[in-house]
Amino acid sequence: MIPLPKEDFVRNFLKKDRKLILDDVRHKPGKGYVESDAKIIADFTEYNPLHNGHLHCMMEAKRMVPEGIFTAIVPGPLERSGRGLPYIITRYARAQAAVELGADVVVEGPPMGIMGSGQYSLCLSKMFQALDADHIPRGYKPFPGFEDILERIKEGRAVVPKPYRIVDLESKEVLLKGKLDEDNYVIVSFSKSLNKIGFDFKDKFIFIKRIEGVSGTKIREAIQSSHLESVKEMLPGETIEILKEEMAHDRAPLDQTRDAPGILERVNESSPWDIKSLALIDERTTEAFMENRPFNSLEDISSSISRGFSRHHKNRVLSSLEAGIFKEVVHRYIENYPQTIRILNYKNRDILKEFKKRIPHRRLEICQ
Repeated sequence: MIPLPKEDFVRNFLKKDRKLILDDVRHKPGKGYVESDAKIIADFTEYNPLHNGHLHCMMEAKRMVPEGIFTAIVPGPLERSGRGLPYIITRYARAQAAVELGADVVVEGPPMGIMGSGQYSLCLSKMFQALDADHIPRGYKPFPGFEDILERIKEGRAVVPKPYRIVDLESKEVLLKGKLDEDNYVIVSFSKSLNKIGFDFKDKFIFIKRIEGVSGTKIREAIQSSHLESVKEMLPGETIEILKEEMAHDRAPLDQTRDAPGILERVNESSPWDIKSLALIDERTTEAFMENRPFNSLEDISSSISRGFSRHHKNRVLSSLEAGIFKEVVHRYIENYPQTIRILNYKNRDILKEFKKRIPHRRLEICQ
């Protein structure tokens, strides 16, 4: 079979994922009785791609909870990160790498590309709750003062990010002034969201120091130039083989590929109301689109997007234009998230059976 060109592959993927999101909005969580004592280790990681740092975190968590079911939550529909950028490989390929390297079950996470950072942190927290997670491993970058923050979170206390400071929600004590590294910020954000939904996370977090010598930038550059050998010390052999397979079928790298015709059509032909109703798009951006269209390139569209608080704002708006999902749908989606727990991959049938017995209160769907 002749592989589809990348642009067509991405367009078809987006179309199917858009339908998944709209279908999910119509479903409600089920009920059931837990039939297993297995511990759930729930880890959220993008695996874009799965490198030695991710593998270290996984192995440490499995070592500390040897009888646990390691459940990787991999960002799902629309294949866009919180930065608004396409992933290098699809979530199915990322799930395959996770299982080959030690994960027991891989489930689909929320569509990060059409949500604000607080919204997808909330969705991920709801996924931890839906999985009834016993342990949540997180890699972190150590620096002076952060150990105290981690200890408070281990105790089940919410620590929240404020502008240029980190605050204990209960005591209102300022724990740190300034900004956090991205991985460390995610930990703090999770504690805030878990507290918001009433999930008791005391003694659930497993904090693991990040290893040195792994550069996401160098890995991405090596993949773009097809020089995987230059980063073979950073990537497990299984990840390299999966990348080669995806590249051979023109399914990777995808991080530079967008549905440009779809974005141009939506911006040039949609009504002001339809554009303004899309996730992440504000009044000023809508007005700029109306004033400057028709557009002939994504660069022209990007220049009309209003500035946001995040340096990733423009890419995230482009992802919203690709997706074509209204704000109202996103809000309903979040309200009952996760409507369905989609299993992207799993180690074997025995593990899958134990996993199902552990969370019978949720609607499960296998997507392989």
